[in-house]
Amino acid sequence: MGLTASSVASVSADPDVLAFSVSGSRSASVLATAPTVLVHLMGSAQLDVIRAFATPGAERFGTAMDWEVLPTGEPLLRGAPWVLRCEVLHRVPAGRSTLLAAAVLDVRQQGPAGDPLVYRDRSFHRLGAHSLLG
Repeated sequence: MGLTASSVASVSADPDVLAFSVSGSRSASVLATAPTVLVHLMGSAQLDVIRAFATPGAERFGTAMDWEVLPTGEPLLRGAPWVLRCEVLHRVPAGRSTLLAAAVLDVRQQGPAGDPLVYRDRSFHRLGAHSLLG
């Protein structure tokens, strides 16, 4: 199962803990009960993958996606620049969503990060040197 999270936030640097929320889909209900998850940190070069995972009913782990199942059972997208394997520590109901807090167990760099993306006003935007607030 997989989805595109609209935000992932750092909660703690020692130990490394992050948080994100899931809601409303079959993928969200599976992820909300999983003991471990992979958080794929994507950049602008993976926009097609990001959109596929954000589209309800889209094929996520079919033959068109470059992925594998790790020995620990999670699906890994090979094209993601960075992948964080996390243990879910807490699940907090928040309205129609569930907030997950997860400890980072392992970090895997698979390629260059490229330009980061921000989702704002229902569309994706690249961040780059022009976006510095200096």
